[in-house]
Amino acid sequence: MFCPYFVADTCRSCSELNTAYAVQLAAKQQQLQQLLPNNMPYQLLPPVVSAEAGFRNKAKMVVMGTSDAPVLGILNHYQQQVDLTACPLYPADFQQAFSHIRSFIRLARLEPYQLAEKKGELKYVLLTQSQATGQWMLRLVLRSKNHLAAIIKYLPVLQQQWPELAVCSVNLQPEHKAVLEGEQEIILTEQQQLPELFNGVPLFIQPQSFFQTNPELAKCLYQTARDWTADLPVQRVWDLFCGVGGFGLHLAKTGREITGIEISAAAIACAQKSAALMQNVHLQFQALDAAAFASAQQQSPDLLVVNPPRRGLGKTLCETVSQLQPAWLLYSSCNPQSLAQDLTQLPDFRLEKAQLFDFFPHTGHAEVLCLLKRNSGC
Repeated sequence: MFCPYFVADTCRSCSELNTAYAVQLAAKQQQLQQLLPNNMPYQLLPPVVSAEAGFRNKAKMVVMGTSDAPVLGILNHYQQQVDLTACPLYPADFQQAFSHIRSFIRLARLEPYQLAEKKGELKYVLLTQSQATGQWMLRLVLRSKNHLAAIIKYLPVLQQQWPELAVCSVNLQPEHKAVLEGEQEIILTEQQQLPELFNGVPLFIQPQSFFQTNPELAKCLYQTARDWTADLPVQRVWDLFCGVGGFGLHLAKTGREITGIEISAAAIACAQKSAALMQNVHLQFQALDAAAFASAQQQSPDLLVVNPPRRGLGKTLCETVSQLQPAWLLYSSCNPQSLAQDLTQLPDFRLEKAQLFDFFPHTGHAEVLCLLKRNSGC
């Protein structure tokens, strides 16, 4: 992938861009093999490859410059304001979307937040597109409500110029620190969620709910989880850290009871909406702390699905998993290092197979899916 920003040394987010993509993949696969247990036989499958460019469905832009000349991008390693709207990681449709947003900032006279002076209002623009419908979700992160009236006033103009804009919201983040968004979200459109469709499964994206940024790889990840578990003799399935329900919804079938747990109420609202559209399956999703839920249950699942944040499960939750003694464990990790640490704390489980999904080309990050079976006699 050619990137003019990388060549000009104005953006280094894709830190491995100087390395051929095939070499990047080989290095990630080798690192994964070194991290995974070497004292047991298991199947390490070939990595699932991403497109090298145009694969993202989401953009997170710092808003800089002025209301007359807004800059959407990053403050780089040289403290330079860099417009990243031509970043090759985004599909071509994003160019027109960024153009609409810049015009809206000028029309509504939205003042970009000035970090050094601690002045201004508009901090970030968060943009997401649905592959299924082509619709967009735009979130404007503000310091306060000072520009809210102007945004509401001119939003109909933006919607007329950009009819594919389905969801628009304002997020309030009043603190002067490196935090992307705040707790309060004000949705300004009648539609509150973007519909998506992965492998025939309805999904929804809502403000403040996590959704994968590489949808083609996410489809592969969920389908692989479905394939690996399709013939397992399991009835009760728990999906911890379930997000919008991607794994649980894909694993649902007649005869299974799926319980999804996620602390984010926004994500659970999306999962519940998806569940309502599924037929002949038993699904329930609850907004709870995953660790607290797992430790409070009297009955164990047959299959436990976990998709923790980058820090992994940690010692306490690994101990809880061991006490629950599910017959099978499906672990999706966005951090191979914390995955490896957790596996050492799950001695009752034997790794059956693992596969790397290259969600983040040109970086050192990767997603890994593992299927583990509880040792007989445990």
